[in-house]
Amino acid sequence: MNELIVSSVYPSTGNLLEALIHISNEVFSMEKFSFVQMKNISTMVRRIKILTSLFEEIQETSSAARLPPSSILCLAELSCVIQKIKLLIEICKEGSSLWNLMQTELISNQFHALIKEMDNALDILPLRLLNVTVDTKEQVELLHKQAKRADLFIDPRDIRKREEIVQLMATNCDRKSKNKGLIDFERVKQSFNSIGLRTSFDYEEEISKLETQAEKQAGTGGLIAISNINSLISLMSLSKTEILEEEHLMNKQNLKQSASMNVLPDQSSSCYSLVSDIPDELRCPISLDLIRDPVIVASGHTYDRNSIAQWINSGHHTCPKSGQRLIHMALIPNYAMKSIIQQWCEDNNIPITESKSTPSDSESSSSTIKKYDKAVDYISATKASTDAVKMTAEFLVGKLATGSPDIQRQAAYELRLLAKSGMDNRRIIAESGAIPFLMTLLGSRDPRIQENAVTALLNLSIHENNKILIMSAGAIDSLIGVLQSGKTMEARGNAAAAIFSLSVIDEYKVIIGARTKAIPALVGLLKEGTTAGKRDAAIALFNLAVYDANRQSIVLAGAVPLLIDLLMDDKAGITDDSLAVLALVLGCNEGLQALRKSRILVPLLVDLLRFGSSKGKDHSITLLLGLCKDSGEEIAGRLLMNPRSIPSLQSLAADGSLRARRKADALLRLLNRCCFQSQ
Repeated sequence: MNELIVSSVYPSTGNLLEALIHISNEVFSMEKFSFVQMKNISTMVRRIKILTSLFEEIQETSSAARLPPSSILCLAELSCVIQKIKLLIEICKEGSSLWNLMQTELISNQFHALIKEMDNALDILPLRLLNVTVDTKEQVELLHKQAKRADLFIDPRDIRKREEIVQLMATNCDRKSKNKGLIDFERVKQSFNSIGLRTSFDYEEEISKLETQAEKQAGTGGLIAISNINSLISLMSLSKTEILEEEHLMNKQNLKQSASMNVLPDQSSSCYSLVSDIPDELRCPISLDLIRDPVIVASGHTYDRNSIAQWINSGHHTCPKSGQRLIHMALIPNYAMKSIIQQWCEDNNIPITESKSTPSDSESSSSTIKKYDKAVDYISATKASTDAVKMTAEFLVGKLATGSPDIQRQAAYELRLLAKSGMDNRRIIAESGAIPFLMTLLGSRDPRIQENAVTALLNLSIHENNKILIMSAGAIDSLIGVLQSGKTMEARGNAAAAIFSLSVIDEYKVIIGARTKAIPALVGLLKEGTTAGKRDAAIALFNLAVYDANRQSIVLAGAVPLLIDLLMDDKAGITDDSLAVLALVLGCNEGLQALRKSRILVPLLVDLLRFGSSKGKDHSITLLLGLCKDSGEEIAGRLLMNPRSIPSLQSLAADGSLRARRKADALLRLLNRCCFQSQ
């Protein structure tokens, strides 16, 4: 039976081995061409070389007919793993070296995950049954043991390179250093050399790759990532100009020549100082000049009033910085930013109004602006930017506290957007005292105010410390109220998502479950909500069901029949989430009895064993095994009467995940005993 299954799913063994050897050789050829993740790549290539020796010996000494079915399954899984490894090495080799360096931890985690996949595939390899040499067997066994205990490896060399680049990016932002913001370009050149960027062509190619990456991030809403990529591009552009094309202009002789031009020295010096000293956080993203009259648009970003007004009047309805569509065209004064700008101008003896200049001054200033504007970036980690976010948050919190309903609606919306853009912003907003006022607005009769307030709290709850602040403020009862009878379905769904976020902390699973209305309200949304709302309710119930005492409450609230119905609802698309909750409530007696009463559950689970996702199959076999154990003879009888159950279980026992295979084998043995007992 297993041989038939394997032969029907996978190609011939000969073709599979040829494909494995071919792709392994392709991976070998890529080892020496990457300047990041070198250690992880070389270690992975070494592992694949050992496996290639195994593939070649099997090809030379075995025929398809003599190979155990489990070995063919193992080879097929190893083929998928090596394909993924090749793709990841290609990303390291052909992608942006700078961006890959910034993503060191993420890529290292991907390599570690692939090692674990390789380990899982080798778990089912019957090495003793294969006709290979003793040396090869020992090498593969050693490889298997190493993969099983392999830890995540993050190359300290990559971390040092990244820290150097980040420091150079910060220096590029720093307008208060003795060098007036100028960068040690020799140091930049050395840093770029260490990741393979040496020639003008290398620089241009890297900039092109970074721009491509920025477009990808824009499609996923990664604003902070885009800001960092823009910073890298600006550093690359400035370095390319200074190091590779105009290096001779950086020496003292050329500085003296430029000082002796037909321009008044005081005027030139003043203009240069004015341009080079402007912090990037105080520049308008449109004009790249000092913001004179800062205003906030609907996306939450700040611009100079004249620049953004011209942008909107020219027919644009999107935010220039984020590309987000503006839901309104109101320009809200940013008093916090204006105060920072005024303070900075006073500290640097710069008048707010533009100073007059001669034509030669204007030309000199324009060329200097073009030169230094290449280095503009939007990294929010600097003190000035943090202060700006803090003062903006305090300004908006003040409007929440004292504004009219229209002002409160707008302020809650601005905080909702600001809290969406990063962990630092979430921390600063909470420290500004926003949580108590947002909690109060949860009871608003205005649907938009309530929706903005609950969504802002959801975004804030992503920050770990903010979970504590939200619970300490007593917001959980207000969130349950919105969940139960919110003005809009979106508000109810976001309230469920917020409860899920808060219940990540084990202590809060107990507190939320103890609220008598919490679980029934989630079950109500499971029944009445939109597709997104039902998903939010299901994952919140799953989190709460992790705590044993909550499982009985979930069953008594009537969740089991609804979750079973959702298994058949293709539009809802939450089959796996529903199965996960059912698998947890199976652990309490009330849940077990409720599941056994269902007449449609068993055939549904059998079908999911055949057509479900990998997770869905795992949950389905968990449910079936749990239902048949401990006085589950009736369910076992239903399974035996279903003509699809035994073939589905045998298929899962052959090609499921390791966990699913064990449970499928256990259930098949249990059904076998039931047959003998009935006879």
